[in-house]
Amino acid sequence: MKKQFSLIGLFYFFFQLACFGQHQSLPTYLNFQTVEEMYAYFTFAPGKKIVSGHRGTTENGLPENSIPGFEAVLAETPAIFEIDPRLTKDGVAVLIHDATLDRTTTGTGKVADYTWEELKKLYLKDAQGNVTSYRINTLDEVIAWAKGKTILNLDKKDLPMEMTAEIIRKHNAYTWVWATVHTTEQAKFYLSKNPKHYLSIHIKDQVALEKFKEAGLPYDRMIAYIGPEIKAANKEMYAFLNEKGVMCMISSAPTYDKLSTKEERAEKYRAVFSDGASILESDFPIEVAKSIR
Repeated sequence: MKKQFSLIGLFYFFFQLACFGQHQSLPTYLNFQTVEEMYAYFTFAPGKKIVSGHRGTTENGLPENSIPGFEAVLAETPAIFEIDPRLTKDGVAVLIHDATLDRTTTGTGKVADYTWEELKKLYLKDAQGNVTSYRINTLDEVIAWAKGKTILNLDKKDLPMEMTAEIIRKHNAYTWVWATVHTTEQAKFYLSKNPKHYLSIHIKDQVALEKFKEAGLPYDRMIAYIGPEIKAANKEMYAFLNEKGVMCMISSAPTYDKLSTKEERAEKYRAVFSDGASILESDFPIEVAKSIR
């Protein structure tokens, strides 16, 4: 009888655990031990779909460019994050998209007019302008947090490229931090600092593609951002870049994220992947992940 009771208790324990798993989300991390492992993960393969959070996320009352926002996304799906470092008056890299504080924080005026000691007292706002309980994060804090969890794609704001490269070097973050580049010259700069640098390069038209081809850059350590929408010209990009193993990214932040209903947005998110993109960057990465499950 005692043995039977123990078996029943054990069964009930695992039943409750299974039920818990249905209602609670555990983080889904991207953890690469070597740059080669990371390169392999981001090599094109048919049907591969990767979610990128534009500025993290603006969903569920969470502020953009914030660790709480990143954590909420990773509780739902593996994802990478495009983030926006800017410099304070005293040379500290902080995560704020705009050159001014007004839209995303309780402060006013230019980021560059304040010291970090002054900025750390402010609170972040959500997408509707509501004040949250969250503070501004420094780039160093976010890089340290992200190790073993995700990929950070550093957009080009007002940090000099020398400083960006040095911050990545200081953290030895080549397996989880990328740099966004807009030109082949910028790409060559980072690779000259360290050939292991991974890059997100803008190749938005045929002219840029031809210049990229002529530059002799390595194909195995970059993704290509090709624009914000589905269009016929993308097919040439997919055909050439995918054959080289390069994944192509579309950003729906300025386009399909603006649609008024979740259903309309989900239809477009699925269409982006069906059209040939491998990575979709969105203000609503949780919505994207749910739409493609």
